[in-house]
Amino acid sequence: MSTLNPRVVVVSRRSELDELLARHGTRGAAAYFLRQRGRDLDEVTARHEALRRALTEVGAAVPADWRRGHVERADLPRFLFGPEDIVVAVGQDGLVANVAKYADGRPVIGVDPEPGRNAGVLVRHRATEVAELLRKPAGQERTMVVARLDDGQELYGLNEVYVGHASHQSARYLLTTADGRRERQSSSGLIVGTGTGATGWCSSIAHERATPPAMPAPDERALCWFVREAWPSPTTGVQQAAGLLKAGEEVELTSESERLVVFADGLESDALELSWGQKVRVGVADRRLSLV
Repeated sequence: MSTLNPRVVVVSRRSELDELLARHGTRGAAAYFLRQRGRDLDEVTARHEALRRALTEVGAAVPADWRRGHVERADLPRFLFGPEDIVVAVGQDGLVANVAKYADGRPVIGVDPEPGRNAGVLVRHRATEVAELLRKPAGQERTMVVARLDDGQELYGLNEVYVGHASHQSARYLLTTADGRRERQSSSGLIVGTGTGATGWCSSIAHERATPPAMPAPDERALCWFVREAWPSPTTGVQQAAGLLKAGEEVELTSESERLVVFADGLESDALELSWGQKVRVGVADRRLSLV
């Protein structure tokens, strides 16, 4: 058994002010850029300071004899988490989803630096609560989705997995549902989502459907799936456009395009690629997120 003290890994992303300064160089240039778009630098600065304050409070909440780490969202694919890590995601709800695929069962505490501005579905706590949460990081188990390529590569998501063209143009493929029905399709992609993701991308798709499938609960071992903008033609169909998957069931897609991608939770930079004839199966993951 490891005798190491826990390590608290704080995850954040650069603020809008940080990105503006990286692009424009000075506050004056950033302020001018914002004014041309009817915005004010003071509002962007206030949000930046709110994030900084939250990060400072979270840092102060970590016990002195515990180890610490920090990683930006963009560097998550290259960061190595340890078995004793407790992850604290400070930012918007989507940041927790970005962390989930890498946390691999470790507890994740979502901290909202701007209460009232974010939905707070996944960042459910304020920075002042972190000290107590670190002492008792009991989490709620959230179902995740996994995509498995026929070459052994895997990709996990908390909200959803997307399979389609990298630029969301028409993708051609053969779809096989969990009950064995097959249909050749041309569409702008397949989305397979969890109960957590049912409040995001899947929700927007479902609202456009006359009879969408019932959305699973966040902890339910089930997924919903949707085909986006299926195109009817003499060689492609639109009958298999949505459904549900229980644990142990999968939806399969066989690429009939030269290059399709698979990415999770909006992280397009960390995508898998499908070549012509390659298959991907998507279903309920054995891995789950422990959301504090």
